[in-house]
Amino acid sequence: MAEKMEIVIISGMSGAGKTVAMQSFEDLGYFCVDNMPPALMPKFWELMQQTGKVSKVALVVDLRSRAFYDQMGDILVDMRDKPGLTLRILFLDATDSELVSRYKETRRAHPLAMDGRLMDGITKERDLLGDLKRHADLVIDTTTLTPRALRERLFAEFKTQKQTTFHVEVMSFGFKYGLPIDADIVMDVRFLPNPFYIPELKQETGLDKGVYDYVMGNPLAAKFYQQYITMLDTIMPAYVKEGKTSLTIAIGCTGGQHRSVAFARRIGEHLRKHYTVDISHRDVNKHKEGVNRS
Repeated sequence: MAEKMEIVIISGMSGAGKTVAMQSFEDLGYFCVDNMPPALMPKFWELMQQTGKVSKVALVVDLRSRAFYDQMGDILVDMRDKPGLTLRILFLDATDSELVSRYKETRRAHPLAMDGRLMDGITKERDLLGDLKRHADLVIDTTTLTPRALRERLFAEFKTQKQTTFHVEVMSFGFKYGLPIDADIVMDVRFLPNPFYIPELKQETGLDKGVYDYVMGNPLAAKFYQQYITMLDTIMPAYVKEGKTSLTIAIGCTGGQHRSVAFARRIGEHLRKHYTVDISHRDVNKHKEGVNRS
C-alpha cells in the first residue's frame, strides 16, 4: 500500500514569518515549494503521488498568487476529500502594529499597498485571508516570537517522534591540501607522533588497525581524546538548542592519512551514541598520488 502523503499549506499575513516557516519545514525533511498557485495544487499532488518518492510536502501560498485566490476554498475542500492525502493548513499571523514594524524595518512594500498606505494593504490582506484563517488547522501568532522561537514551535508541532533534525559530519583532512571551508570546528592533531615514520605503517591509513592502535594507544592521544570529547559533549546540546541543524567537525593532520583519520573515527563513533553522524575522510587516499607526511 502506498504511503499516505502529507501536504502542509503554509499561508498567512505578509511579514508574519512564512519564510522562516518554509526553511523550518525544509529542515524537517519536507519537499517545499514557494508561491504555489492554488489552482495547480491538485495537479501537483497527482504528480507527487505518481512519483511515489515524496511523502511530505509543504506549499507556501500567499498573495503573490492573488489572481488564483478566489479558487482556494473549493480546491482545499476537494483536496481534503482525496484518499491517500492528509492536508493541514498552517496560518501565520501577527498584530497590525508588529507587521507595520517589520515592514518598516525591512523597507519592503506590502503586496497590496504598492501605491498606498501600508495599513491599507494590511487591512485588505486580512479581509482576503479571513476565510482561509478560519479553516486553518493551526494558527500561530508570531507577534512576540523570534525566528528561533517560531522554528521551535513548528518543530514541536510537525516533527515526528523518531525524526532528528540535527546532523553531525565528522571529517578528517590534511592541512597540506587546505582547510575545509565548510568546517564549524577545526582541531589540529599534528602534535601526536606520526605513523608516517613507522615503515610498516607508512602506506596504511587510520582506517587500518595498526595505525589506529598506534595513534590512539599513545598516552597523550588518550588524554587529549577524553578532554576533547568532554568539550564536545558540553557544547553539542547548546548547538541543538540554538536551532543549528548541522555541524561539521574537522580533524586535521599533515596529510590526512593517519592521525586525523584515526581521531575522526573515534570521535564520530562516540557522537553516534547521541546524534545522527556521518564520518568522512577527505584526503585519506591522497597518499597514493604521491609522497605524503600525515
